[in-house]
Amino acid sequence: MTGSTIKKPKGFRRVERWGVGVVMGIMAFVLEKVVMRGVRRKGRAVKPEGTMITTKGAEADLEEF
Repeated sequence: MTGSTIKKPKGFRRVERWGVGVVMGIMAFVLEKVVMRGVRRKGRAVKPEGTMITTKGAEADLEEF
């Protein structure tokens, strides 16, 4: 069995591989930005919104809610 040699890609194939590499790099950059933005937002303390309790003359027991 003789050793086979792999030819170096030429022409369109070389440009295609370069383009795919650039697109994949851009996609990785954008995904990383989205993930980091989500992590930063989760790290912030979110102020809970208050709820308004209304009653019609009776006392409101906050322990039930």
